Amino acid sequence: MHEHLAFIGGGNMACAMISGLQAQGFSVSQIDVVEPFAEARERLKTDFGIAANTVAGDFLARATIVIWAVKPQSFKEATQPVQAFTANALHLSVAAGIPSDSIAAWLGNARIIRTMPNTPALIGKGITGLFARPAVTPADRQHAERIVKGMGQYLWLEQEGLLDAVTALSGSGPAYMFYFMEAMTAAGAEMGLTREQAYQLAVATFIGAGELARASHEPPEILRQRVTSKGGTTYAAIASMDNSHIKDLFAQALHAAHQRAREMGVEFGNA
Repeated sequence: MHEHLAFIGGGNMACAMISGLQAQGFSVSQIDVVEPFAEARERLKTDFGIAANTVAGDFLARATIVIWAVKPQSFKEATQPVQAFTANALHLSVAAGIPSDSIAAWLGNARIIRTMPNTPALIGKGITGLFARPAVTPADRQHAERIVKGMGQYLWLEQEGLLDAVTALSGSGPAYMFYFMEAMTAAGAEMGLTREQAYQLAVATFIGAGELARASHEPPEILRQRVTSKGGTTYAAIASMDNSHIKDLFAQALHAAHQRAREMGVEFGNA
């Protein structure tokens, strides 16, 4: 492993990536981090033994791969002190919405891979969508796969615009699951369970259903029908949701997330 990595931003997603990399055998000496916030730097030191830098500097010139783990609204500004040192590096972005054309223009470098992970990456159970610009080599793709596989599953996309759909489905998706867990926990408490019991049941149900779906070759419609006996309790719940058009409303929510991802590209990606 001859790669030297530099993370611009040392928050949760950077920590998830670093954890996966260290599990694969990457050493502290192979990883630099630029992180302006003291609390995040302390976490990096405590959890990973990495002494992060507060600002960019010429140490970045040794990076073969630069991972951009910054907020979309901070991306353009963050490239200014970095681009002079990283002209020969491969650049990976985890920022939602920011188009690779903008990133390439800001950095003066066309070797850009955009990625969209999600928060289960923090425990190695995430899924990441990736898109590579034409200048990215097959070897570059392999390096990117090695970085993201420590966070869970990954898939390549041939059209950059599809990353906005990935953002809407899986990037934002964990929040939807937690939203339903909130509702299930509250309803369970109203039915007489303790909140702890209701939450335990909700979490276990989501995990179990997800594992069942992954193990099955059947579509979700069939899996749902198998637990929806006519006139039974599940039937009553599904009928109530259908009468309230929950599926349509949920689809609208996904489209809202998709639209916002596109808007962020325009709002924060103006090169």
